[in-house]
Amino acid sequence: MNLDFIALDKLCVSKANMRHSKKAPDVSDLLPTVRTRGVLQSLIVRPSGEPGQFEILAGARRYHAARIVAAETGTAPEACLLPCAILDPGDDAAAVEASLIENIARLDPDEVTQWETFTRLCREGRQVDEIAATFGLAEAAVRRVLALGSLVPRLRDLYRADRIDAASIRFLTMATKRQQQDWLALFDDPTAHAPTGHRLKDWLFGGQSIKAEFALFDIEASGLALVADLFASDRYVADPAAFWRAQDAAIEARRQAYLTEGWADVVILPPGDAFHSWQFDKTSKRRKGRVYIDVRATGEVVFHEGYLGRREAERAARGDGATPEARGEATRPTQTYVDLQRHAALKAALATSPQVALRLLIAHLVVGSPSVRVTPDRQAAPSPEIAQSVETSRGAVEFAWHRHAVADLVGVDPECERIVRGHGDEHDLVALFHRLLDLPDPAVLDVLAVVMAEGLASGSVAVEAAGRYLGLDMAEWWDADSAFLDTLRHREVLGAMVAEVAGAAVAAANAEEKAKTLRAILADSLNGSNGRAVSVPWAPRWMRFPATAYTGRGGIGSVRAGAIVDAALMTPVLDEGQTEEHRLAA
Repeated sequence: MNLDFIALDKLCVSKANMRHSKKAPDVSDLLPTVRTRGVLQSLIVRPSGEPGQFEILAGARRYHAARIVAAETGTAPEACLLPCAILDPGDDAAAVEASLIENIARLDPDEVTQWETFTRLCREGRQVDEIAATFGLAEAAVRRVLALGSLVPRLRDLYRADRIDAASIRFLTMATKRQQQDWLALFDDPTAHAPTGHRLKDWLFGGQSIKAEFALFDIEASGLALVADLFASDRYVADPAAFWRAQDAAIEARRQAYLTEGWADVVILPPGDAFHSWQFDKTSKRRKGRVYIDVRATGEVVFHEGYLGRREAERAARGDGATPEARGEATRPTQTYVDLQRHAALKAALATSPQVALRLLIAHLVVGSPSVRVTPDRQAAPSPEIAQSVETSRGAVEFAWHRHAVADLVGVDPECERIVRGHGDEHDLVALFHRLLDLPDPAVLDVLAVVMAEGLASGSVAVEAAGRYLGLDMAEWWDADSAFLDTLRHREVLGAMVAEVAGAAVAAANAEEKAKTLRAILADSLNGSNGRAVSVPWAPRWMRFPATAYTGRGGIGSVRAGAIVDAALMTPVLDEGQTEEHRLAA
């Protein structure tokens, strides 16, 4: 780098400068100083394509202020000299970094401008960790800015113009292009309301208004009930649970088809994870590219064919020039023999090294492997109101805190909704295993607890069995709200609940009332409103541990799970060689 004074007419703003624009920047804060003392801090420049000309990488505002002062004083441009630090030509990445570092330090540009600059650095070969280290930012902050690349251009323009808030734009980065266009249609419609903030999150992920067109299977032949809107322009699935059973089977069939076609791997992204193309390089099937399947809570499934993580793609590229050996030094049977012997020895060693085995198990559960894969519970709520109720419950809030703490331990972005990744990357598995080996046992058990909780299926017998053992009192974890009360329909059940909450006398006096009235009495008793005394903490029988029913109608999943647990606890485990007669005799 050389220092020199360069005339104003030999300078121009480089396109690598983050403030390069047809419109001159606001320099009103600089003008008083430049008028009285001139430009004191050196501009960072490099030679341009024309002889004797230089382009400004950092210092565009000082340059524009100097031009204004020169015009005010009548000084000829060739006579106005500015102090400059001259870089070597050609290093675009260094040029972009120089511009962004200076401007972040002073004027804090908008995130869209940062995204444009970070993206140019990525194209020049910079990695996320390198960009973060250069600017003194957290890697999560750089990823958050780069995620703006998943937006359609108009959304970025609206965000730059402060017409969309930061919370809403964060959720929109996780939306598909189709969802983004649908949201823009609502935004442009003066008679409609485009959801924002957490309502936008519910609109994108919480509700289960699943369009029939998103089905990967023949929905007409499936027999699923469909509901049409007022104008029959869209059809929706009436039973989301049945839809997902068929959709998951179709996704698995598509995954197997990709593998049969010769793709190296097919990764089904865990629920809540969005596919960001900037984290990957486009890679062909021949070069071991993967297929990523992005499954959305709306029912939409997006297939991303031919991608590898950036670092993995770089490793593959470096190995492209290697000449493959015509024949390995061992035959396939020899290699299989070696693998089986090593496997047998390690199994025996792990059996006597439970601490190591535990850490290896957690790495398998989090990252995934061909033999171990955990699918986090889909957490599909039938309405935005129920989704919001669950999201803001005491259990969800406390678990989010535990997950955030564990994310730091395992090196996962704390803002991710899941610790369990399930993508099966071998390098990530080894890295996490060694990271866990460095953690003390209490910390490892904290990680295991969160991973197990994420893999726990809602409504399963495991929930019933573990909840009983831990002695969970749902009255301490749950408060009745309208999202729950509005789902109650049966008068007999509502009457029994009123008796529990308000007393048998109140229930008997209102035995002939409609369900709507009984719901109101139940809500008033729980809230202490309309002259009714506040009841003691209460949870419905279905929600308690153990779960029980109000009537003999059946159809309650938690009660059915409880019956299975009861039967299992009363049934002795059969040893090898024993028959059903032995069990009955016991």
